[in-house]
Amino acid sequence: MDLSIKVAEIFRPLLAPSRYKGAHGGRGSGKSHFFAGTAVALCIQSPGSRIVCAREVQRSLRDSVKLLIEDKVREYKVEEQFKIMYDHVRTPGGGLIVFQGLQDHTAESIKSLEGFDVAYLEEAHTITKRSLELLRPTIRKPGSQIWASWNPRLATDPIDELLRGEKPPPSSAVVESNWRDNPWFPPELEEERSYDEIVNPVRYAHIWEGEYEPQVVGALWNREMIIAGRMDAPPPLKRIVIGLDPPTSSEDDANEAGIVAVGLGEDGHGYVLADESVVAKPEAWARRAIALHDILEANAIVAEVNQGGEMVTNTIHSIRPNVKVIPVRATRGKVLRAEPISALYSLGRVHHVGSYPKLEGQMCQITSDGYHGKGSPDRVDALVYGLVNLFGPMTRRPLPPGASRPSRTVARPGMIV
Repeated sequence: MDLSIKVAEIFRPLLAPSRYKGAHGGRGSGKSHFFAGTAVALCIQSPGSRIVCAREVQRSLRDSVKLLIEDKVREYKVEEQFKIMYDHVRTPGGGLIVFQGLQDHTAESIKSLEGFDVAYLEEAHTITKRSLELLRPTIRKPGSQIWASWNPRLATDPIDELLRGEKPPPSSAVVESNWRDNPWFPPELEEERSYDEIVNPVRYAHIWEGEYEPQVVGALWNREMIIAGRMDAPPPLKRIVIGLDPPTSSEDDANEAGIVAVGLGEDGHGYVLADESVVAKPEAWARRAIALHDILEANAIVAEVNQGGEMVTNTIHSIRPNVKVIPVRATRGKVLRAEPISALYSLGRVHHVGSYPKLEGQMCQITSDGYHGKGSPDRVDALVYGLVNLFGPMTRRPLPPGASRPSRTVARPGMIV
């Protein structure tokens, strides 16, 4: 039987053969409906197909996409070919669709999925790195596929790093779909969307436009201030520097080297121009920082030297002796360094030229209590080093006990001082 189903134009790239197929975006985009419908169609067009619909935690079938699969079976009027059971669906040719939580699996138990044709990951932003590492080599049947749909949460979520990172799998197709891409977007949802746009502007972009989560409570930066200052191109710049926060170790599991380019405009505002942060050994991150320096014709590389000392400067100069390196020795904590820079953002004096999801994700996880994300906020450290160099010291050193600052009189027009 040949089943023809309606597919929104945004999802057409996912109909071509590919090992990985992903759709990310906000509410009302039709992501889940597309994959549920595609699963039913596959079972009819390829009898005997076996599909596992998985999520990280599934406490009951109510948490799964099972009801949506059943709705699609009825919508396509193929009920006579499917048998709806309590915890699975029997499909044409002896196939089946099952619903499982990946958190419950071990390296041994997940082997039961080896013969499956498709693994569909629902709410894929919640899938852990461990679960992905267990699942990916398990779905190994010739021609097998891994599907994923999710509303992005953090750029560091494993599914984002896998399918939207710097090196996605070679056989992968990923689309971004939002409410405006859904030709069947219902008026009820349009009413909800319009309401959120007015009364919930901070979280609107995450809920409806598929952008990353705004921030943790009490974050020094928030998505609203970053988005408000975003622009497509900077004005004329009078100085450009590359902020560099090298990792504390050269091992393979070391933190990232934060490499962020910033510029000072003739208007006195700061501009974030690039984020080329990378996990790499010293020579590799040094070459990356130098390449960015050359591309942007930067004035200098501002490098933190607390851990590496002269090694940082020597590594850069071993590759390019004439690059100007300004060493910075951090004497204050990350939060104290970051607070004056976040204040500049709140005043509208720093702008992002383009979008930098991983950098912005780290920014929105720093509070007065510290960093609430994974690892170290190396990208933010590089950003702060660069902007402090451009704007100069923005906080005064504490005075010694008993000392006081001299008073200043600010002259106003017509005032004699």
